[in-house]
Amino acid sequence: MRKDTGNQPVYVISVAAELAGMHAQTLRQYDRLGLVTPSRTRGGGRRYSAHDVELLREVQRLSQEEGVSLAGIQRIMELEHQVEALRSRVAELTAQVEQLRHQPGTRIFAAGPDGQIVALRPGERPTRRPVSTSLTVWRPEQ
Repeated sequence: MRKDTGNQPVYVISVAAELAGMHAQTLRQYDRLGLVTPSRTRGGGRRYSAHDVELLREVQRLSQEEGVSLAGIQRIMELEHQVEALRSRVAELTAQVEQLRHQPGTRIFAAGPDGQIVALRPGERPTRRPVSTSLTVWRPEQ
């Protein structure tokens, strides 16, 4: 079985530029802007992965076909990274819920006094903050 080499930095800048259908100077500009950040060799040379080449093609498509500015593309990519991070977090939480669901005698969740979600055993309640029982009498000046 072959390993997925999509993230392996294998292409020098000239090959990556040819694969992406653009000039090497454009790749350098995208790197400076942080749109596509290739790996670096010890000597500082750029090494692009197949995933990087796909990103380059997407940047080019957004720029040329959709008319999106480079700043707009940068924001789109930031948002896509955030969405991916959120998807990863949802997967982690889903796995955690499944694990808790299969533990006998564990509640899946409860809201703590500060609004945080906490796991509790049956019959256990979140600790409460002390409630003040003092009384203040207000008398308006006459």
